[in-house]
Amino acid sequence: MKFRAVLAVLAAVGACIWAAEQKPVVQQPVQQADEPTRIQVDVTRVSLLYTVTDRKGRFVTNLTKEDFEVVDSKKPQTILEFNAESDLPLRLGILIDTSNSIRERFKFEQDAAIEFLNNTLHANQDRAMLVSFDTRAELVSDLVSDTEKLATAIRNLRPGGGTALYDAIFFACRDKLSQDQPKHKFRRAIVIVSDGDDNQSQYTRDQALEMAQKADVVLYAISTNISKIESDGDKVLKYFASETGGKAFFPFKVEDLEQSFENIANELRHQYNVAYRPEPLKTDGLFHLIELRVKNRKDLVVHVRKGYYALKM
Repeated sequence: MKFRAVLAVLAAVGACIWAAEQKPVVQQPVQQADEPTRIQVDVTRVSLLYTVTDRKGRFVTNLTKEDFEVVDSKKPQTILEFNAESDLPLRLGILIDTSNSIRERFKFEQDAAIEFLNNTLHANQDRAMLVSFDTRAELVSDLVSDTEKLATAIRNLRPGGGTALYDAIFFACRDKLSQDQPKHKFRRAIVIVSDGDDNQSQYTRDQALEMAQKADVVLYAISTNISKIESDGDKVLKYFASETGGKAFFPFKVEDLEQSFENIANELRHQYNVAYRPEPLKTDGLFHLIELRVKNRKDLVVHVRKGYYALKM
């Protein structure tokens, strides 16, 4: 009997090895726009990071779990977890446009970005990465907590070329910011410094947004357009920020860039976090709309992503 049991175990192991050999895992280049999404979405739990402000834009930080209500696909949900002033580890992507269009104010952008990282990252807890994009997106520094290493990478950037903004967002969300799991244990954000005028990407605007939503990434944007006339690129930056629960900033003077970075740092420090299990639970692979409101307080504004993609089964 023991001999037969050993044979059965060996046969099972052999079958597993054979199956693995028949289906090798091949990583495709990040530039391939038609490859399947690798991010796994857990629909048994939806976690929302958000901020609340009054009509003048001032943060409201004294609210409790009982003050909020969540509606998923028009159905009220039960909040399972709630945290104020979230201290979740931060996974941050800095996406800097290095195209020719920003050459004149590039040095100031570098200095402001370095100051932002120095004031935002907490050692041994938070990590940030740097992606530059002109004709193509390039990972300049991987996710690290070393602010000096990040500062050196920013200083070494040189402007020139076109603008592949959508590719940069897609790559940062899919291949980097979504790595640390489970997703609800980390807060993920991207800060984009660009004029928003994409002319080189293989991915589309909505493909980039979908990837950000699947990775639970909040997008913040700082426009480099100083013409005081809203451009199509500005509208794109507003779109990304609005759909993911972030904000877009439009400093008309280069001297205001530092204030924009400071505003984003304040956003990250004043977040609430709620989690719920969707009822009824759907695994249809579709985008589900979310409404998060402060009960009986029309004077307050909740800044939160518009929804999430369910897993398809």
